[in-house]
Amino acid sequence: MNSAYVGSLLWGLWGTAVLSVLTFLFGGLIGFIVGLARISPIWLISCGAAAYIEVLQGLPLLVLMGLCFYGPSILGYESLSPLVAATSALTLYSSAYLGEIWRGCIQAVARPQWEAAECLGLSRWQRMRAVILPQALRIAIPPTVGFMVQIVKNTSIASLVVGYAELSYNAKIINNATFEPFLYFGIAALMYFAICYPLSVQSRALERKLNVGNR
Repeated sequence: MNSAYVGSLLWGLWGTAVLSVLTFLFGGLIGFIVGLARISPIWLISCGAAAYIEVLQGLPLLVLMGLCFYGPSILGYESLSPLVAATSALTLYSSAYLGEIWRGCIQAVARPQWEAAECLGLSRWQRMRAVILPQALRIAIPPTVGFMVQIVKNTSIASLVVGYAELSYNAKIINNATFEPFLYFGIAALMYFAICYPLSVQSRALERKLNVGNR
């Protein structure tokens, strides 16, 4: 096995990790805001967040990649770099799903908890910060980590449109040179597993620590 090819796969693994972390950070931040907006008592804000979710969930990720990469140049602006375009598309995509996931987790907190916090005279923000969100966090751990695994795997789409050199892209380039798909795609699969499996293990550990399911 050529050490240069292994190095290329490791570099692609680094690219996948960077894109995944950036996506979760920005997508999580926007998704949290969208989730809170989704349960806002103000009708306009709630409907706007719902429309945001419906539109982005209705668009294929491949289309979002194309819009983020080619859109600025069509409008007369400078094209985004592959990393920025891929991060932007995945951020929009993940924020819609995480926003809906976290909205469901917030609303899954038992209604008596909301009522008890209201009876204490807490403001809406105080109720969310001190009572509701800590309980919603426990509920949100399994679906959030599950979606993080999906983000890692969806980074492979970035190479199809924007040419971002992530793990699957580098594996494809190596296969085109060596014609050994089982070897190098197999190594790439093991590398994906090396990222995704620890996430699942950590999720189960957090579930036990926070006693999720026995609220």
